Amino acid sequence: MTYEIEIGRGKRGRRAYSLDDIAIVPNRRTRDPKDVSVSWQIDAYKFDTPVIAAPMDSVMSPDTAIAFGRLGGLGVLDLEGLWTRYEDPQKVLDEIADLADETNSPAVTRRMQDLYQAPIQPELISSRLAEIRAAGVTVAGSLTPQRTQEHYKTVVAAGVDIFVIRGTTVSAEHVSKNHEPLNLKQFIYELDVPVIVGGAAGYTPALHLMRTGAAGVLVGFGGGATTTTRRALGIHSPMASAISDVAAARRDYMDESGGRYVHVIADGGMGSSGDIVKAIAMGADAVMLGSALARAEEAPGRGWHWGPEAHHLESPRGDRVNVGTVGPLEEVLFGPGHHTNGTSNLIGALRRSMATTGYSDLKEFQRVDVVVSPYAGN
Repeated sequence: MTYEIEIGRGKRGRRAYSLDDIAIVPNRRTRDPKDVSVSWQIDAYKFDTPVIAAPMDSVMSPDTAIAFGRLGGLGVLDLEGLWTRYEDPQKVLDEIADLADETNSPAVTRRMQDLYQAPIQPELISSRLAEIRAAGVTVAGSLTPQRTQEHYKTVVAAGVDIFVIRGTTVSAEHVSKNHEPLNLKQFIYELDVPVIVGGAAGYTPALHLMRTGAAGVLVGFGGGATTTTRRALGIHSPMASAISDVAAARRDYMDESGGRYVHVIADGGMGSSGDIVKAIAMGADAVMLGSALARAEEAPGRGWHWGPEAHHLESPRGDRVNVGTVGPLEEVLFGPGHHTNGTSNLIGALRRSMATTGYSDLKEFQRVDVVVSPYAGN
């Protein structure tokens, strides 16, 4: 059932809700937070926390991916980022952090475009992934759909455990008159590793992605704190409604496929612990975080955060933003928290919210009661 609103005489639209527009309602007996499980599993890989670190240069380096893996999460390295373009990217990261202290600066954008012009080196893809593998944590790397055909053999040969295909919007079938597009269904079928793919922001595109054989579908457009896609392209999908729509596609695909479960991963626009809680309440199995982890002391961006949209050559639609530094990565995830705004002890807050509402695991918590409560600024 859908409820459309008349925008004008010539157009109707469905009302959609952001995470700020909903609230969780406790209607069950409370529990002890220590009795709550926040673990989840995708394919053969089990994780202590339902958090995937976004493949952004300001968030993940090989070292931070290793540290994040040891803390129970899944770190995804951007295989089109600085770590696969430069033998020693630290100087480049330092230069980006030291650029003019302003947002929406053409000079900053131009310099970042120049820095990301260096070619991707396949041997660096192999060595970076090998470094993560040697540490004994789950290895994950990300490519955009445009670069997947070019580099996926190198990625798989390097021993990646989970392959992420991430773009602003990814469809199961791309139409082009200029080149042969990536056939996701054939590609995923031929791979021997689980694939997480997205973003998708609605029921139909998510259902199509699930039919390709993907193990997980990313919901949203990614880069929530840094993207300017809404201003530049007029495209936006409020996350609460998007997650709910894709969770419905997961349910219907289970019936269609005879029980195959595809994981729903909320991606973008979750800068605080409350956002993470509400994303799972709306049906997400896990969340992919960028800005929330860019605030860690170990983050390569040194308190600055940017996504691949920020240095797109033809149509940059992202900013480099100053998110600041909260504390060590372990404190950001597990506390003890010293910030009242939901930027530290993210997992502790999730546990407490689940306990307060009376749920003992993530799948149960997806059934929690929610209400529409438009954001009032607190």
